[in-house]
Amino acid sequence: MQTDIDPRTLIGRKAFDRDGTKIGTVDEVYLDDATGDPEWAAIRTGLFGRDAFVPLRPSEVVEEALRVPYTRTLIREAPDFGVGRHLSPEQELQLYHHYGLDIPSSGEPAPPSEGEDFGRLAGGDE
Repeated sequence: MQTDIDPRTLIGRKAFDRDGTKIGTVDEVYLDDATGDPEWAAIRTGLFGRDAFVPLRPSEVVEEALRVPYTRTLIREAPDFGVGRHLSPEQELQLYHHYGLDIPSSGEPAPPSEGEDFGRLAGGDE
């Protein structure tokens, strides 16, 4: 992903799958607690749809839209955790497995520090 983009500017952008098919609109962006880097986007998949989490690496912003390197079907089949809440380490592991991604070098996502939640929302209260 382009790291010079403020993650809050992703919210409201259209999102497209690897074939250029529209999958929805970015609803939320989740940051890695350890680094503060954007890690996941929750994409609203339709008017009455749900939000599907997609990894922001190796996604990219192209012509004002988010392009993710996965199929629409895989994205729609992603685990449903709801939005507006923090992702737990277990939920992140499920997403890593769903997308066939390597787990971060530590072997698994680091647990949150005391009083800190994992997978916080961009622009959320800190």
